[in-house]
Amino acid sequence: MSSLSDIRRTFLEFFEKNGHQVVASSPLVPHNDPSLLFTNAGMVQFKNVFTGLETRAYNRAATSQKCVRAGGKHNDLDNVGYTARHHTFFEMLGNFSFGDYFKADAIDFAWRLVTQEFGLPKDRLLATVYAEDDEAYDLWRKVAGLPESRIIRIATSDNFWQMGDTGPCGPCSEIFFDHGEGIPGGPPGSPDEDGDRFIEIWNLVFMQFEQKEGGARVALPKPSIDTGMGLERVGAVLQGKHDNYDTDLLRSLIVASAQASGTDPDGPHRTSHRVIADHLRASCFLIADGVLPSNEGRGYVLRRIMRRAMRHAHMLGVDEPLMWKLVPALVRAMGDAFPELGRAQALVTETLKLEESRFRRTLDRGLRLLDEEVADLAASGTLRGDVAFKLYDTYGFPLDLTQDVLRGRGLKVDTDGFNREMARQKAEARAHWAGSGEAATEAVWFTIRDRVGGTDFLGYEAERAEGRVEALVQSGKEVASVARGGEAEVVLNQTPFYAESGGQVGDSGAMHGNGVRLSVLDTVKRAGDLHVHRVRVEDGTLEVGAELALEIDAARRTAIRANHSATHLVHEALRRVLGDHVTQKGSLVSAERLRFDFSHPKPMTAEEVEQVEAIVNRVVRQNEEVGTRLMAPEDAIEAGALALFGEKYGEEVRVLSMGADAEKPTGIYSVELCGGTHVRRTGDIALFKIVSEGAVASGVRRIEALTGEGARRYLVEQERAAREAAAALKTTPQELPGRVVSLMEERRRLERELADAKRALALGGGGGGATASAPVEVGGIRFLGRVLDGVNPKDLRGLVDDAKRDLGSGVVAYVAVNEGKAAVAIGVTDDLTGTLSAVDLVRVGAEALGGKGGGGRPDMAQAGGPNGADAAKAIEALQAALAARVAA
Repeated sequence: MSSLSDIRRTFLEFFEKNGHQVVASSPLVPHNDPSLLFTNAGMVQFKNVFTGLETRAYNRAATSQKCVRAGGKHNDLDNVGYTARHHTFFEMLGNFSFGDYFKADAIDFAWRLVTQEFGLPKDRLLATVYAEDDEAYDLWRKVAGLPESRIIRIATSDNFWQMGDTGPCGPCSEIFFDHGEGIPGGPPGSPDEDGDRFIEIWNLVFMQFEQKEGGARVALPKPSIDTGMGLERVGAVLQGKHDNYDTDLLRSLIVASAQASGTDPDGPHRTSHRVIADHLRASCFLIADGVLPSNEGRGYVLRRIMRRAMRHAHMLGVDEPLMWKLVPALVRAMGDAFPELGRAQALVTETLKLEESRFRRTLDRGLRLLDEEVADLAASGTLRGDVAFKLYDTYGFPLDLTQDVLRGRGLKVDTDGFNREMARQKAEARAHWAGSGEAATEAVWFTIRDRVGGTDFLGYEAERAEGRVEALVQSGKEVASVARGGEAEVVLNQTPFYAESGGQVGDSGAMHGNGVRLSVLDTVKRAGDLHVHRVRVEDGTLEVGAELALEIDAARRTAIRANHSATHLVHEALRRVLGDHVTQKGSLVSAERLRFDFSHPKPMTAEEVEQVEAIVNRVVRQNEEVGTRLMAPEDAIEAGALALFGEKYGEEVRVLSMGADAEKPTGIYSVELCGGTHVRRTGDIALFKIVSEGAVASGVRRIEALTGEGARRYLVEQERAAREAAAALKTTPQELPGRVVSLMEERRRLERELADAKRALALGGGGGGATASAPVEVGGIRFLGRVLDGVNPKDLRGLVDDAKRDLGSGVVAYVAVNEGKAAVAIGVTDDLTGTLSAVDLVRVGAEALGGKGGGGRPDMAQAGGPNGADAAKAIEALQAALAARVAA
């Protein structure tokens, strides 16, 4: 068995020959389990099949499922790189039976695969069974011919699997490979079982019971099979290795890391290369499935994975971002089995490069912070645990990095304090974690779906139709009827109403028939392909079985279609103007406007916005017919269709083609997979206008735009505003920008002249005493105090500096009064700062004005207060304070 690719292919072909449907890996973001952060096992995509909430066209399946374990209770992150078999990303090979075959066939398939297809020697294999599972014990003897000495009963929960506190469960049976007496370790169940001699390669779960509340356990009517074999782990066995990182695929990534960094793959930086290889896979696959780095949820876990790898790249001594340079090596190694890697390569590369550039700056800041914190520590001192945790949590410094840095200085870390902070954060995370994945669909919808089938959607062609009421739901429960004034959710056998999905809002409209009249408020999807209509009964009583005339709000649908088609055109235009890294990260298509979120690391310039707008409108003016085809997803993507990363597509997809482009081989401007409703011709969009562009998250920008009548009204309003402004300024709309610039320059000139005049007037005034223009002697020190009316507080420092130069030696105190409030500035000439402080004096002035505090330097300080009427008293208080300080 020469490679992991060969092992994967052999596994899938074996089960395909034995009647299994080979099912593609589901995305790493689970769509059917809100309790999971990431897909972490092969059975996740089949969970609702096992629980009976969903049915498939097949009852046997085999997969190579991509998995990530780096968050929640399944978190291997901190061990990766230091052990032989821990990974954040791994592939799980599995075969599944949904009420078809059971233990005998599962054991037979497993034994034939590992001994015949994989060629493992029978005398090096042993099996474990749950202690009470006599059936499995006997089958291993009968089917595999294993002697009793190599069938081990395990009495613990290690060999009994449960989906949760309640639900399907059953005993497990594991297959172990014996590396031989030369490797330390004992068989499973022994005191030395943690050694490396006996390695588990496959786990077979016999799902035969249902766990009830209260502890009761009953037999399932259709027992099922769920197996899991780690590709990397079995690959190590088949390639004669004891370390997963020595297998061909991971080794190729390790070598790529070593070559890019100019270091030895097996030298002092061996661990760093292993971390980089593992985390590269996890990062790239997560980005390809639609996850971007952020500070919360899945994006935060991705950022931790990326930064851990990037920290190890920094430890290699590499000065420039490294991770993005390794993406081609990963695509070469895994792109054939997982084509989404190639499709997302531009986005993955751009994201890694941007994140590593940012992290290197935070890394430098973190090292500076560490230097500051330990500067005052005595020899053999200890860094506070909360500081070490801040470095870990904020700057991506694992505790071991901080310890390594300080070890060379003879310093330690308060690990107990660090662990307390870590425990506190985890407690907070658990308290705030409310699940993940798409919201779990209520069981009632699966029940209805199994009974009546999916909804037949007629809305691509029709705006009116007839349908029969198949189910009514109120407050999560099915009902037989709904009276006038009531609201309910309605399932029909067929409908022209589009259900909200893919960013496009659901249709609204009306239904009527047999004395019943309904307002359709919204339409949403449930259980995959059920169109659920949220209605209010305006007249009559709605009953299950009623036949109704259905009519969507046609004007609203027309506006929605134009906006949705425009999102396709703007997506392609953005990629042309900004680069191939641009991909859709979300959208909202309503009747009023469109919103399009896309991956891009920086704000668009005004010129780029204009370019995108011009490209879209050029395609709109072509008025080309919009083409629609139904294709298999892989065929559509191979033909050039743009798919959304992380989106789960069915066996057949709609492919939308829009616009003409002679420079493209296909001659088509835009080709995308999309299930939404669209215009017939691009000219139906009429007009496209971008009204805003801004950031919504790190690396994600948002465009909001209008089409058709909405865009026309917007431009009319803008033109009206320009005409009115031009008329007010007695100019033309064309000359308005120049006129505004001229007026702004004139205003700034007048403001400067007014400020100068106010200062001159204020400095020339004064009423004697403390506010007189001439300085007075206070204990042998010259003191100049003035109240300045209407002077801007920000001008005080400059005025005080000028007065200090004129005074030569002494103290200057100016109080500016504006709209009842006051600001005070104190200046002390340099020859007096050894005995007098402007900061001390300004606090006296602030207190007299009803304020407190103030700050600055010994030679210059400023403060404020709310009581401008007490300005003269503040000057008197300052003079008295100066006299007291001199006397002292």
